[in-house]
Amino acid sequence: MTAKLYCFGESGNAYKVALALTLSGMDWEPVFVDFFNGETRTPAFRAINVMGEVPVLVDDAVTLTQSGVMLDYISSKTGKLGGKSAAERREVLRWLFWDNHKLSTQIGMTRFQMNFVPEAKRPAELIPFFQARLKSAYTVLNSHLEGRKWVAGEAVTVADLSCCGYLYYPEPFGFDRADWPNIDGWLSRISALPGWKAPYDLMPGSPADRMKTA
Repeated sequence: MTAKLYCFGESGNAYKVALALTLSGMDWEPVFVDFFNGETRTPAFRAINVMGEVPVLVDDAVTLTQSGVMLDYISSKTGKLGGKSAAERREVLRWLFWDNHKLSTQIGMTRFQMNFVPEAKRPAELIPFFQARLKSAYTVLNSHLEGRKWVAGEAVTVADLSCCGYLYYPEPFGFDRADWPNIDGWLSRISALPGWKAPYDLMPGSPADRMKTA
C-alpha cells in the first residue's frame, strides 16, 4: 500500500519525513494540506490529527503524528537510515530529540515570523533572541561534525534528515552556510544522495504558488 504524507512545501518538519520516505525507498505520495488558508484548524483535519499539525503519516492501518516518531517508524520498517547497532540507534535518538528541542523548533518559529507573518504583526524584538539561541545550536552541530561525515554513525541516518530539515530552505532566517563549514559540507553530502530533492521539489505548496493566487 502507498503511504500518504499530509504535508505542504513550507513545512520543514514535513520535509524531514518526505526525505526519509524517499531515501528509504518507501512507496509514498503527498497529500497537500492548505495550511495558510486554515485547513489544519478544520474539524476534518482535526479528525486526522487532533493536534492540528502537519505532518501526518498514514501507512495502511498506522497513523502517526510528530516527525520524530515518523522518522523512527520509517527506519524501523525499512531497516534503513536507523543505525547499525543498538548504540548507534541510541545516538540517532539522542540527536532526534536534540533537533526537536534545540534546532528545528526554533528555526521554524524564526523563519515563520520573518517570512510568513505580516511585518505589522511580527514580534521583531523576539527574532534576535531566537537567532542568538540558534547560533548556539549551529555551534553545537558544526563542532559535532568536525571530522565526521554524518551526525550519528558511519552512514546517513534519520538523525541527519531531522537536523537538516530546515537548513535547505531559501527564505532568510539568519543562517548562512558559509559561516558553518562543517555544516555546509554535511549538507552537500546529504544533497548528493541519490533521490534527494529540495523541499519545494519534493512536496506540493510553496510561497510562489501563493503569489500566483494572490
